[in-house]
Amino acid sequence: MRGWARDAGRADACPGARTGGGPVNAPEDAHGDLPPDENADAGPARTAGGNTGGSTAGAAGGGSEGARQPKPGTQTVDRSVAVLRSFEDAARQTPTEIAHRTGLSVSTAHRIVHALHATGMLALDAATERYFLGPTTAILGRLALERMGATLLQPELTALRDGTGEAVSLGVRAGDEVAVLLHLPSTHPLRYEQPPGDRNPIHTCAMGKTLLAFGGDPVAMDEPYRRFTPATLTTRAELDADLRRVRDRGFAVNDEERLAGVRAVAAPVRDGGGRVFAAVALQGPSVRFGDDRLPALAEAVRAAAGRLTDLHRHLS
Repeated sequence: MRGWARDAGRADACPGARTGGGPVNAPEDAHGDLPPDENADAGPARTAGGNTGGSTAGAAGGGSEGARQPKPGTQTVDRSVAVLRSFEDAARQTPTEIAHRTGLSVSTAHRIVHALHATGMLALDAATERYFLGPTTAILGRLALERMGATLLQPELTALRDGTGEAVSLGVRAGDEVAVLLHLPSTHPLRYEQPPGDRNPIHTCAMGKTLLAFGGDPVAMDEPYRRFTPATLTTRAELDADLRRVRDRGFAVNDEERLAGVRAVAAPVRDGGGRVFAAVALQGPSVRFGDDRLPALAEAVRAAAGRLTDLHRHLS
């Protein structure tokens, strides 16, 4: 999470992965294949957020479930995904830095990086010898957004932001996390930033509770869930009780459960088959999300979610 920004005059950059800039040249050994030594490192690779690369389940719990053994034949895939996800927190990295972030050995990180570079998933800035997300990753990411209908939903998100003046996010479930697909910053000087690519523990955010309440799969985390503030729900009973309220009223509230001083409201977005595939949220400082204004914000986000659902059904 990127948190607060106070300078309304500057551009709201998304400091995640970049797909351009700098000359791209391959090192001499860039086209080497991954070796068959699946057991070169002890244990599965960590993702950028410190979770095991084999599963996003348990991410919100801060690793409370412990390291999981990867299924046979998946370790190379898990490690490759961990390498790619390490770029969520750093735009450009050396193989040594990637190894540090993922928990892989330097030699294994080198081999995976070179294999990903050969496919265009990563690119290399020869001037700095640092890798960044490559053209193949950019194309796949753009196609994924378009085929989910996310980019075509942006005008409605813009209308919601302009109508309320508050930050708007569209997110989807990724295991026990919520991945932010689109984010439009607030027009206020004091605002909450959550760039695309950010991930939030599912039990702590309004979008996460929306996806849990109207989706079919419960959290996979062990109790107690990780606590971030005094308001964080840390038990299955607490979470289930809140999810019942979400279903009854049709929207979820994050009442300073992830960050002190931040509140949010979210509602479900459905696809052509009626399945909830995303959640849309308004987020901002508690001083602007008081109890007197919260019902109006909730109604605005519910109405926007309905329009997004209708639009997605027509696109399906």
